[in-house]
Amino acid sequence: MQFETDLTGKLLIALPGIGDERFARSVILLCAHTPEFAMGIVLNKPMDGVDLHDMLDQLGVEMETCLRGVPVLEGGPIARDRGFVLHTDDVICDGTTMEVDGDICMTATRDILGMIASMAPPRQSVFALGYAGWGPGQLEAELADNAWLVCEPDSDLVFGDAFDHKWRHAMTRLGVDLSRLQSGAGNA
Repeated sequence: MQFETDLTGKLLIALPGIGDERFARSVILLCAHTPEFAMGIVLNKPMDGVDLHDMLDQLGVEMETCLRGVPVLEGGPIARDRGFVLHTDDVICDGTTMEVDGDICMTATRDILGMIASMAPPRQSVFALGYAGWGPGQLEAELADNAWLVCEPDSDLVFGDAFDHKWRHAMTRLGVDLSRLQSGAGNA
């Protein structure tokens, strides 16, 4: 499959027939997309029994603000012991913050955690453990197989906490009639 379009900053929305239960009803922000690889963060799967306060406490990050109840996301099945923060561009860590698209950035260093726990955090942020990744041509093949739809991100889809509704919200933004979706191809 030939690399045609850079989808960095776009959302992937899993279709019912995706074939990989780890990504069923997932909404993923693509943080990087090149001919060699693609990586993104799943935005709608909070981890059970883990919040940001507990995570930062375990890491010894000093907290100036209460982060109890702030969810930690299952960002994907790869490197689940590594943290990634998606955040607005009002806070930048020199040399380590990567612009994803528009005012959305990603930082994967301890510095951003200190900023989130400070009295001057980014306007919006979300913390995830792990990421979703694809090798050369793999994402393009999945797109050709109709495993994903692609749409533009919005603040609610990236930073919102209505996790159970993000997939439906993304689908309806694209004008998809959910009652007409099937999980498999039909036969004539």
